[in-house]
Amino acid sequence: MTQSLDLGAAHRVRLDARAGKLTGPTANLAPGHVQANLAILPADVANDFLRFCQRNPKPCPLLAVSEPGDPSLPALGKDIDVRSDIPRYRVWRDGHLVDEPTDVRALWRDDLVAFLIGCSFSFEEAMIDNGLPVRHIEQGCNVPMYRTSIATEPAGPFHGPLVVSMRPLKAADAIRAIQVTSRFPSVHGAPVHLGDPSLIGIRDIHQPDYGDAVEIRPGEIPVFWACGVTPQSVVAAVQPEFCITHAPGHMLVTDLLNSRMAVL
Repeated sequence: MTQSLDLGAAHRVRLDARAGKLTGPTANLAPGHVQANLAILPADVANDFLRFCQRNPKPCPLLAVSEPGDPSLPALGKDIDVRSDIPRYRVWRDGHLVDEPTDVRALWRDDLVAFLIGCSFSFEEAMIDNGLPVRHIEQGCNVPMYRTSIATEPAGPFHGPLVVSMRPLKAADAIRAIQVTSRFPSVHGAPVHLGDPSLIGIRDIHQPDYGDAVEIRPGEIPVFWACGVTPQSVVAAVQPEFCITHAPGHMLVTDLLNSRMAVL
């Protein structure tokens, strides 16, 4: 994969999103590049949210934090504008989802701070390279995600349930997936649960809270990873006066390389 890696692909994806040409999920776009979840909050609660991420590194592994009012993220790539370079956003007011625009430049304020959080798309590439199936990619849909009964570690006003993403695997493949994804702590790392979804508060595995349901075949077990959509469940619980997130599955594609995320 490294030999054929297109180093300009991530920038082209961002430009397509900025121009409104790309409005769908970003899974499998710009292979080899790190994708990031987004949470944008006012500066008066940004320090509390930063501590929340530090206390919950599995669901919220921080890749970068912007300066207040600055939409650029030079640590993640050239010519990034966090207001326009994600295919679809979610706008929250007092904890309620009020809009899903493809551009938030008109909503930008000088006090807003952007948090970019690692995404499981990075370790999925490693799973595929190791011959492990990734069902939502096979089926061409978004990964299924679920709110759980597992509480996050609170910080200031921020608290709420952990959100997990699920990939069905045979038992032997699940063991291998644990080994593979453990090498990627900056993009969620190893699973948090395997097997019976009711043990973590999931009532119906076929009805995800976010994303799309996928086929679970005979002999497979559901394997759950901490998910970067967790801040959206926290926003719903805490109800800050204003927040912008990515729409699930619609990520910021960065210039960082997945190969640099792995630890030996």
